[in-house]
Amino acid sequence: MARKVNKLSVLKIRGDMEPGLYGDGGGLYLQVSNTRTKAWVFRYMIAGRARKMGLGDFERLPLADARKKALDAYKLILDGKDPIDTRNITKAAQRKTKTFKECATTYIADHEGSWKNEKHRKQWPATLKEYVYPVIGNLPVSAIEMQHVLKIIKPIWQTKTETANRVRNRIELVLDWATAHGFRTGDNPARWKGFIDQVLPAKAAVRPVKHHAALPYADLPGFMAKLRGKDSISARALELTILTAMRTDATIGAAASEFDLDKALWTIPAARLKGKKNTKRRDLVIPLPDRAVAILKDLPNEGPFMFPGGVSGKGLSNMAMAQLLKGMGYAGDAATVHGFRSTFKDWATEQTDYATDLVEYAYAHLVKGQVEAAYRRGDMFDKRRRLMLDWAAYCGGAS
Repeated sequence: MARKVNKLSVLKIRGDMEPGLYGDGGGLYLQVSNTRTKAWVFRYMIAGRARKMGLGDFERLPLADARKKALDAYKLILDGKDPIDTRNITKAAQRKTKTFKECATTYIADHEGSWKNEKHRKQWPATLKEYVYPVIGNLPVSAIEMQHVLKIIKPIWQTKTETANRVRNRIELVLDWATAHGFRTGDNPARWKGFIDQVLPAKAAVRPVKHHAALPYADLPGFMAKLRGKDSISARALELTILTAMRTDATIGAAASEFDLDKALWTIPAARLKGKKNTKRRDLVIPLPDRAVAILKDLPNEGPFMFPGGVSGKGLSNMAMAQLLKGMGYAGDAATVHGFRSTFKDWATEQTDYATDLVEYAYAHLVKGQVEAAYRRGDMFDKRRRLMLDWAAYCGGAS
């Protein structure tokens, strides 16, 4: 004869009941305590052992839901699983579910004390915030796969290879940490050997897609030392162009009236800036480092141009600096005059903590509206001056 189920009713269980166990059938019981509190329990036998599993408070778990929970538990028993053990395993797994951002935050806190380099300590959270968190920050660290890592680093592998590799390595370290702490299992999808190297070319094989070849910023101090050994107008023009991160036309068209050497300022009129058809374009005021001032003071100052060319009354040819580079052994696929602007940007992005908008404004890329207005204020100008002084120091060999 089948056992009777659904023996309890909503009306009965809401009434006054004496302490004890009241069976509904199928292992479900309403347990009434001595203080008249009520809770649902599921009683069962497994492997010859009697067990009782709490299902929830009577006030929060309606009778119908309690019956469903009891039925789900009974199905586990039919599959040879202990409902209590299964629930404990699930809870343990849930406790161990951490997001990538949570793991990264803890990793940084655990390790930053051993990082001696101040820039390194700042770049770790900064690069994760810029590149990683928008993609996987809120994902469970246990769910991260190679497709997620590639979504982060593939878009910048060709254009910012060094940054991309550093980001990849930082993801790898965080995932290794998460594995060691039991938050994930299996292989590390951010590992280079055997994983990412099967999809992306090695750093040494990457040929960045750029309109102008750019000298890596790591090679710049050595290049500048060679350049300063050259005694020519074109050498000084190229040096000023690099120190200010300006374009060729800005330098060769510069007039003496644009410079205030006492205040170490170079004001390029809006009409001479690239994009001059834009009526909203304003004069660009460039802070000059000491070396740039020294260069300008030593120029012959003959005629209307600061950098006179071979023809009287005309400025330096727009090919003069390119020819100088070629003569120094830097062919067009190794470095270009315009490419030094990319060198500056790469250095500023990867080696400093200056804001992207500040860097853009510093080399005369238009930033619009309120952002541009902000960078024209005195406090922002001071920040631009510090940026360009840091750049000049780096060009001069300071680490």
